[in-house]
Amino acid sequence: MNLAQQIDKAWVDHVELALTMRDTMSEPIEAAVQLVTDTLRSGHKLLLAGNGGSAADAQHWAAEWVIRLSPDITRPALPAIALNTDTSILTAGANDIGYENVFARQVEAFAQEGDLLLLISTSGNSENLSRAAVKAKEKKATVLGLIGKGGGKLKSACDHTLIIPSNDTQRIQEMQEIVGHLLCELSERLLFG
Repeated sequence: MNLAQQIDKAWVDHVELALTMRDTMSEPIEAAVQLVTDTLRSGHKLLLAGNGGSAADAQHWAAEWVIRLSPDITRPALPAIALNTDTSILTAGANDIGYENVFARQVEAFAQEGDLLLLISTSGNSENLSRAAVKAKEKKATVLGLIGKGGGKLKSACDHTLIIPSNDTQRIQEMQEIVGHLLCELSERLLFG
């Protein structure tokens, strides 16, 4: 396959997956939007975490909730914290208690009953996310997983999941970005719209 064919295939794969998700995931996404909205409306906060590209998504979406996504809406800041952004906490945790515990430790520090922990993973097999989910449940916070590749072991650790129906990391990340923007945009509109 030449380069032009590879580019064309990437576009086709993206669009086909997006259409599959439109047909199969609208109700689960709607439920997740309502979960986020209810969490924020009740005065609780969002905690987000991921590794690699998923860490970038966590940071991006937290910024959207704190600042705003839609320029036509004037609103107060919403409480959202990306747990993968503090390099001092991450490096001290990795050094002192192991990287598998860096998110669980922050959940222990920051989560309260009624909060929502949003975990983002293409594979669902990151130990640090699974441990964060367990700690969140101990703190009586709700756990929403945005996962690919069938959900991995994270699937069973979450209260709610949105599983991207793909095994292709790139396409999973692209769909997670769309879902993340829907969670931000629609919760913002429901609250302040």
